[in-house]
Amino acid sequence: MTLKFGTSGLRGLVSELRGPPAFTYTAAFVRLLQGRGSLKAGSKVYVGRDLRTSSPEIAKLVHAAIAEAGLMPVDCGALPTPALALYAYGENAPAIMVTGSHIPDDRNGLKFYRADGEIDKRDEGDIVEIQAGIKDTVPSLPPVEPARLGTEPSRRYAERFLGFFEKGSLSGLRVGVYQHSSVARDIIVDILRGLGAETIPLGRAEHFIPVDTEALRREDVALLKAWAAAERFDAIVSTDGDGDRPLVADNSGIFVRGDLVGAITAHFLGADCVVTPVSSNSALERCGYFARVLRTRVGSPYVIEGIGTALAEGARCVVGFEANGGVLLGSAVEKDGRTLPALLTRDSLLPILCALSAIASTGRPLAEIAAGFRFLVGASGRLEGVPTENSASFLGRLAADAPYADRIFAVLGGVANIDNHDGVRITARNGEVVHFRASGNAPELRCYVEAKAETRADELLGWGLALGRTQILES
Repeated sequence: MTLKFGTSGLRGLVSELRGPPAFTYTAAFVRLLQGRGSLKAGSKVYVGRDLRTSSPEIAKLVHAAIAEAGLMPVDCGALPTPALALYAYGENAPAIMVTGSHIPDDRNGLKFYRADGEIDKRDEGDIVEIQAGIKDTVPSLPPVEPARLGTEPSRRYAERFLGFFEKGSLSGLRVGVYQHSSVARDIIVDILRGLGAETIPLGRAEHFIPVDTEALRREDVALLKAWAAAERFDAIVSTDGDGDRPLVADNSGIFVRGDLVGAITAHFLGADCVVTPVSSNSALERCGYFARVLRTRVGSPYVIEGIGTALAEGARCVVGFEANGGVLLGSAVEKDGRTLPALLTRDSLLPILCALSAIASTGRPLAEIAAGFRFLVGASGRLEGVPTENSASFLGRLAADAPYADRIFAVLGGVANIDNHDGVRITARNGEVVHFRASGNAPELRCYVEAKAETRADELLGWGLALGRTQILES
């Protein structure tokens, strides 16, 4: 696996990132901003990190590169990515988050934020170009002692929600919090208790656990169901490693897919337009809750771009979300005289709080609320260890060779439609959907499916993964 920008940030093996690359990619980012005139000598750059093993060491290299550029590194410690982004935006300063998000502990990454928010795809290309011209070594520098900020960013992040959701609004709810190694594991408990929920921490871990909210591990599925069976919960919630993607399960411990959590969030906030990648459930257009659904490629930079388009075209309240559940609030929201400002980065706490607030305000269980959106049953999985070039070969043939696609999809009645917006999304003639795309963060092929029943979705996912494996091995 080589270092590259994926759907959100630079990612790669720790062995490839630790050392000169962490230094030079940081140097490239700050040089980019200096070249644009947005950073002056002594300007602050805020740095945060997740709880994976390698993050403190990589953060030191980030601090060193910032200092070497004549800037002031500010260590924000371990905190959720959206908390860092929110604070830096409020201070009109750039930020760097050391995180590999949901990927395993032997991998890590960097997320970059300009003073006005998350970098875009053009910025990524410029950073790669600048980094290529930097000597791939860490210069001999005196030890860097960054300024330290303490808990202020996390406090400000918590106040964002405690000031918007009504005090006591979650009273009467009993919520389990799967803490594992999420950097947001304590702030979730604090916020839920601050809003009146009876909150029970579960499964706290001292080692890093790669919880992927888009493809839950069997162990996580089993834990959720076991906890729900052992105690009464209205919901069980969690996040991925850096706290920008939510995990929400209903009172039976059944995982509610991220795009459905995003839809619940958008409806609760009164959105007239949702912006979401092509991988999100196709029922969004049919559920009747939103005046417009704008589809994008997979990745937060594309969702942010789509939010800008929707606002420019006159949308009143825009909520973006991805199939992994991360919500990007494109418009300020007013509710009962309180205002929640826009935040154009993936966030996990907002969808968690909106889902719980929907339960509290309607008195209905989450499963019933979710059923009202009439989503097709979705399932997703992945083939790990698939080189990018192998995935590209398979996807290229699937998109370009109609007889080939029709032949391998004959068991589903053949191909009715092919969408090449991001990867290859095939709607079969029997109405089922199979979507293949290469992961932007790891050497793996992802598969998303939609069907009318859970058992059929599981069966279809197994078929899709087996198809992908067979076709890649044969190529």
